[in-house]
Amino acid sequence: MEYCLTTHNLTKRYRKFTALDNVSLQVKRGAIYGLVGRNGAGKTTIIRVVTGLQEPTEGEYTLFDVNHSDGKALARIRRRIGAIVETPALYNSMSAKENLYHQAILLGLPSTSKIDELLKLVGLEDAGKKRVSNFSLGMRQRLGIALALIGDPDLIILDEPTNGLDPQGIVEIRELILKLNKENGVTFVISSHILGELSKLATDYGFIEKGRLICEMTAEQLEEKCRKKIILKVDGKKSLSSVLDKAKLEYKMLSPDECEIYGPTDIQAVLTLLTDSKLSVVRINECDEDLETFFLNLIGTKQ
Repeated sequence: MEYCLTTHNLTKRYRKFTALDNVSLQVKRGAIYGLVGRNGAGKTTIIRVVTGLQEPTEGEYTLFDVNHSDGKALARIRRRIGAIVETPALYNSMSAKENLYHQAILLGLPSTSKIDELLKLVGLEDAGKKRVSNFSLGMRQRLGIALALIGDPDLIILDEPTNGLDPQGIVEIRELILKLNKENGVTFVISSHILGELSKLATDYGFIEKGRLICEMTAEQLEEKCRKKIILKVDGKKSLSSVLDKAKLEYKMLSPDECEIYGPTDIQAVLTLLTDSKLSVVRINECDEDLETFFLNLIGTKQ
C-alpha cells in the first residue's frame, strides 16, 4: 500500500495544553481522507504540523515516505503538496489571474501557461480579471483550490473547505474535489465538522476527539456500521437462522439466538413469522445511524 501521508505518535503541546496526543494515521494514495472532529478537536493542528507551519513536540510524520526530520528532502517533496489552511491566502487587490501568477512566481515555476487552464478547471474562467475583493465566498474558495493546484500537486490538504458557504457553493466545491480526485488522481485530506457533507466525498475517515485519533476506517466499513438494521434476540428451541432464511432476509448472526437484520424490513411480518415458529422475542431494536450520530456515539456525546 502506498501512502501520501503518515503520522506516528504525533504530539503537539502548548505549555500545559496538549493539542495532539500520539496521533498515528495513514492516508492512502488516491484517497479522499476525511478528518472528522468537532471544532477544537485538533484537526487544524494536524494540518499545520504536516504542512510545516508548526513543528511537532514529539512523534514524526512522513510525506511520500520522506521523514519530516530530513529537512532538505522534505522541502523538495512539499512541492508535491497544495494546501488551504483555515482560509485561502489571497491578495484582495489583485485579480484571480494575478493571484495565480504571483503564486507561480513564489513557487519558482518555470511557466505560468497553466493559469487559464486552472481558472477553467475551478469554474472561474469568466472571472479571471475580476478583483478578488469582489468575489463571493464560494469563488474565493475555488480560487484557493486553484492556488493549491498550480504546482500540480499529488496531495491537497483542505481545512474546512465548505465553511461558511451557501448550499450552491458547497455543491460546487464538492463536485470540484470529486473531479480532481477521479480525473486527475489527486489525493485529498479534508478536515470538517460538517459530517453529512463529508460523507458524500470521503473514501476513508479518521475520527479525532480532544487531540486523540479514536479510530480510522474506510467508507465501506463506516457504511456497514451505519447501515439500517434491526437487532433481534429471541428465546426458543427452533433455529433462528432457519426462520430468517425462510423469510429470505439479509442477516448476520451475533449468537445462536441473536442477529442483525439488514435493509427495509416489515417488522410485523417478522414478528408473526417468529410467533408461528414458536420463537418468542426477548428484545428488538431498530438502528438507523448517519455519520453524525455514529460520531457522537463514538465519542460518547449525547445529541
